[in-house]
Amino acid sequence: MTSQDEPDLLLSRTPTKGTASPPATAGAREWLGLALLALPTILLGLDLTLLHLALPALAADLQPSSMQALWIMDAYGFMIAGFLITMGTLGDRIGRRKLLMLGAAAFAVASALAAFATSALMLIAARAVLGVAAATLMPSTLALITNMFADPRQRALGFGIWATMFAFGMALGPVVGGVLLEHFWWGAAFLIAVPVVGLLLLLAPALLPEYRAPHGSRLDLASVGLSLAAMLPAVYGIKQVAKDGFGPHPVGAIAVGLAFATLFVRRQQRLADPLLDISLFANRASSVALIVLLFGLVAVGGTMLLVTQYLQLVAGFSPLVAGLWMGPPALAMVAAGVTAPLIARRVRPGFVVAGALGLSVVGYLLLTRLDNSASDVTIVVAGFSLAYLGLGTIAALGTDLVVGSAPADKAGSASAMSETVQDLGVSLGIAVLGSLATAIYRRAMLGRMPDHLGHEAHEAVGDSLWAASSVASQLPAGLMEEAQAAFTAGFSTAAMFSAVGVSVLAILAAVSLRHIGVIDASEPPR
Repeated sequence: MTSQDEPDLLLSRTPTKGTASPPATAGAREWLGLALLALPTILLGLDLTLLHLALPALAADLQPSSMQALWIMDAYGFMIAGFLITMGTLGDRIGRRKLLMLGAAAFAVASALAAFATSALMLIAARAVLGVAAATLMPSTLALITNMFADPRQRALGFGIWATMFAFGMALGPVVGGVLLEHFWWGAAFLIAVPVVGLLLLLAPALLPEYRAPHGSRLDLASVGLSLAAMLPAVYGIKQVAKDGFGPHPVGAIAVGLAFATLFVRRQQRLADPLLDISLFANRASSVALIVLLFGLVAVGGTMLLVTQYLQLVAGFSPLVAGLWMGPPALAMVAAGVTAPLIARRVRPGFVVAGALGLSVVGYLLLTRLDNSASDVTIVVAGFSLAYLGLGTIAALGTDLVVGSAPADKAGSASAMSETVQDLGVSLGIAVLGSLATAIYRRAMLGRMPDHLGHEAHEAVGDSLWAASSVASQLPAGLMEEAQAAFTAGFSTAAMFSAVGVSVLAILAAVSLRHIGVIDASEPPR
């Protein structure tokens, strides 16, 4: 296909009359199956953000370093991103329902290990294992929707509900964490996975279809190794840059990751049955949707971490109250995820995405106007609600553009690409925006600490606000307020960074996706 042909083909999702009969509509079993798939989907999103509000309590219990704290927060998301491509293809070949059930069982075991971790390193390891197990669930749940819903409008709504449930789980994480921290220890939240997995294993054989790609071949282990060799060194390098700045070791690690990524892509191009079908990137709508998802989630992921810390460490709310303040953003995200596919039946998806991202920009700009006054909590909640409105929209419509455009036997691979960029985006956001805010904080605190301050307190205050809060009783009058002001300055800078980035994404969506037609029920099955 030539590039000149593409706009005309994208102009409408509907074929000419008489080319195909309308696809069958889904019945009660399919909708019940979607409700069942929502359970692990919520759980996966929950685990991405579950520890945001628990970080101060966790820090007091396990005493992690600032680097270990970052790994505790995002080891889960990075391991998901590293293994999603492999697991998405594996599900296409051994069976999507089978992989879902095996992964769910492993997820429950890893959750129990995380709940009873006795050291920072043990929790990091448990979170990493959780990420590998989660990587089996995500592409399976999403790809099964393509099997259950042949009608394009129902499939788009199914994707919207799926994306909403995942984002809802992300939003629910701080709320659940806050409620449980009010009554239990921080590890209790991980045990939620056990009954959810039990219900899934019980009902999946009755409600979910099995699907494996015809003529499936063996998994290319060399490609699996190359994909991990590309992801993990790059992740390590990014984290080291975020902590200590550019140096030979982190830059070298990033270079190694890029080199292996190049080898991975070249191998996929040579293989008759690749681990990742590179040709899927040839679809312009799919590629632009992946870019919007990646960088949109970078902004949301980092901002979510800063919002939850602000509510506890600056506004002074308990974990429970801080979690409840996250309720309005969660409702905004749910509303956007459900209504965006419905609006896209009348308005072109590119314009829906661009409009929602424009509202997100307004939200990020609100977050740049914090000054530690009493009204700031309202500004934070309003701004983050608008940011979440954009998240719900891009998650729903972006997923449909990526997965809905793929052939049925490549749905697992396409699902893995969609989920890889979303989870990588959240984790990169935590690393990049969290580190940007921390760098502003540390620079602001230079020279503000009195000479008589003890070594332990000096190190804590100079490291981060959450570390400073753990030694607040040792600090002289006024120093904690200065630390809070320094954190707020870093938060505002990160919000401005997000506003600029999301503005670019809104323009990209409006221009590059303007040829995508409205979602039409007369589209033939893929």
